[in-house]
Amino acid sequence: MVNSPPRILFVTGKLAEPALRRVLADLGPKAGVAPEVAVLNITVAALMTANWVARHLSVPAGVERVVLPGLCRGDVEEVARAAGVPAVLGPNDLRDLPEFFGGKPAGPPPGYGGWDIEILAEVNHAPKKGSDAVLAEARHYRGSGADVIDLGCDPGGPWPGVGEAVRMLRAEGFRVSVDSFDPVEVGDALAAGAELVLSVNGTNVDHARGWHERHGAEVVAIPDTPTDFGSLERTAEQLARWGVRFRLDPVLEPIGFGFAASLGRYIEARRRWPDAELMMGVGNLTELTEVDSAGVNVLLAGFCQELGIRSVLTTEVINWGRTAVKEFDLARRLVYHAVREKVLPKRLDPSLVMLRDPKLYPQGEAALAELAARVTDRNYRIFAERGGLHILNGTLYLRGTDPFAVFARLVAADPKLDASHAFYLGYEFAKAVTALTLGKAYTQDRPLRWGFLTVPEAGHRHPDSPSPPPPPGVA
Repeated sequence: MVNSPPRILFVTGKLAEPALRRVLADLGPKAGVAPEVAVLNITVAALMTANWVARHLSVPAGVERVVLPGLCRGDVEEVARAAGVPAVLGPNDLRDLPEFFGGKPAGPPPGYGGWDIEILAEVNHAPKKGSDAVLAEARHYRGSGADVIDLGCDPGGPWPGVGEAVRMLRAEGFRVSVDSFDPVEVGDALAAGAELVLSVNGTNVDHARGWHERHGAEVVAIPDTPTDFGSLERTAEQLARWGVRFRLDPVLEPIGFGFAASLGRYIEARRRWPDAELMMGVGNLTELTEVDSAGVNVLLAGFCQELGIRSVLTTEVINWGRTAVKEFDLARRLVYHAVREKVLPKRLDPSLVMLRDPKLYPQGEAALAELAARVTDRNYRIFAERGGLHILNGTLYLRGTDPFAVFARLVAADPKLDASHAFYLGYEFAKAVTALTLGKAYTQDRPLRWGFLTVPEAGHRHPDSPSPPPPPGVA
């Protein structure tokens, strides 16, 4: 006896019905379900509430589950109790139903978010900054994911206030490292509670023994010059003889100044010292490469994760790297999961997809024409796809590539358009053009997605509109 596929009732409004039926026609056989559609007496499905659905939905006998629009507000259990079968929220956009029924949960996979790479965030030119500025920068870095605050000292020291700065940070619970070659500066920082010294090479390695004996300090060993790998070996051997804890940093060099060769030296360091702690200063690439820093951080995080480099030093001086600490915090979680689970770092967490979007949702010419034919109210719906702007309501459907030209035609067709409504439409047009330019998904009345930089958008609908325009897929 062949089991019949489960009957599932999908709830929608009048405008979204055609789009939903098209998706379900393809989804049913692939997902092994028998989909049915309940079209309730409401134009915009996104305006449904669970309480309202519970009072208006009739569930045919034999239905095993009810799927509500993802933007339906209220307690879904109200619908389940009224229907007598389980009810769930579907995705916000009905075009995500195939993934929804493919078993992919919303958001990152279970267990996602772990990491094992420590972030040191440097307060550059700390001696030139007042205590309030240093503390504010440290708090910002901690909020962005930094584990250690590195006080970047300037040449020509010692900095008389380094001990005070360390004590101030320690009092607020920060772990602190000191970035200096001045032995007096380093000694004062360690006496105040700093735990790590950046850096030690052949020029100052003799001081490391005393720092270790007096303060139990750990140091970062670097070569005398980036290409002198032998000097790194000699420094490491001396530190090991004295029992000084150390991390090895072969020094990442900028593109055009030995970048590829420097990556090779990290690989060689791991081969020579399979159990040693390694560190990388990723700021030499994020600060010195004229490109948005997020992608650079992900690539370097992946290199570190695979090679077992368990600490990085970064900073946020240059404007294109102004969120570099948070970017690396997100990147280390992405690559940790990918390497540990042996999966691609893809479709795990879109937080670092900022310039463009992971997926676009084109309606298609036919779907927009059908929507224009079904809409009867005066609310304007705006869409951006296939290189053009589309605006429609119950009396018009305009399209074009120049927002000024489209708006001029709109004013001619709607001479009673008031200033506040015009401002609202202009704001939405600006978002739509930005989306078209960058390859982003545009949804009216919602913010453009900028990954972790997305700013929630307060409702700004024109007050005379009785209902908001429907976003794509949930009309």
